[in-house]
Formats: sequence, structure tokens, C-alpha cells
Amino acid sequence: MDEELRSLTERLRQESGGAAVYDRFVATGDRDELAGVLTEPGQPLWARELAAFRLGLAGDRRAFEALVLLLNHRDPQRCASAAYALARLADPRTARAAAALATNELRVAYALHPVRLLVQLRAPESVPALITTLRRRLRPHDPYRRVALACVEGLGALGDPRARPVLDEALAHPALAQAAVRALARIPGQG
Repeated sequence: MDEELRSLTERLRQESGGAAVYDRFVATGDRDELAGVLTEPGQPLWARELAAFRLGLAGDRRAFEALVLLLNHRDPQRCASAAYALARLADPRTARAAAALATNELRVAYALHPVRLLVQLRAPESVPALITTLRRRLRPHDPYRRVALACVEGLGALGDPRARPVLDEALAHPALAQAAVRALARIPGQG
């Protein structure tokens, strides 16, 4: 069993309170049944998350909307699971959705996993979204240093020269300076 799936099923088993339907959703190979969980009224969050995750891993795009909603959830475990499934879903809408979530200033507290997903996807939207998000995090006393650090590290991993100016700005921030030096060193032609 995939480690991420094992972790998710253990967490959701506890959330479900051991409901019999939980075991059915874990065991079923019926994608239509799982997709139905996403649209049926009254389904608990744990059931929707499990169904979306399993459909995402199976490459079933009916999971896309549910996974995007979970990617922006207040619970970091749900965000991480959604990002994992979205990366494997291979839906062409994923990068645009992740970029919109990463750059949404009203939801910046939940931007960490969308930022990390953008790095993993290496899509055309990735670098511009990370630059925008990082630039906003360079304001004095910004409380979202983990998001800023993820942007710095991600821009280094992506190695795009467009990131140089914002990474140069990040050098002035003690919490980001070391990561910014490493990121700048990974950009081709730097020197």
C-alpha cells in the first residue's frame, strides 16, 4: 500500500469512528460508487476526502473539484493528501488552480501545499505564481514565513532566471537569506 494512502486511511478510520461504510469505501474498486460520494448530499468530510483521494490516484478527473477544495482546507493533513492526489491525477487544470490558491492573499495561511504542488508540477504557471506569492511575503512582519521559505526553495528547484530579482530581495530577510543563497546558486547563468 502506498505510504500516503496508508497514512490517509489510518487518519480517516479514526475520523469515521469505525463506520462500516468506511471499510467499503476503502475496499471498493467501483469508481462510480466513489464518485457518487462526492456528489451525494450528507456525506461526511472523511468520506469525501477518501473518495476524492482514491479517484485522484486512479486518474479519475471527477475528483478534481473536491481535491482542489481540500488543497485549500484549514487542516494541513487534508491539504497534503489533496496535493499528493492532484499531482498524480494529471489534470491539466491543476496548475492553474494551485496558482490561484497560492496567490490568493485572503487564503495565504493555507498556501503552503499549493506552493509545493506548483514546484512539483513544474508547469508554466509555477514560477510566476511563486514569484508573486514570495514578493507579498517580503513585507515587514509578515507572519507566513513557512510559505515564503517554500517559495524560495521552490524557485531554486525550478531554476528559472525570472526568479533572480525576488530571490535577491529575499536575501535581506534573515529567515530566508540562507535558502535564497542556495536558490540563487541553482539558477543557471548566475555568477
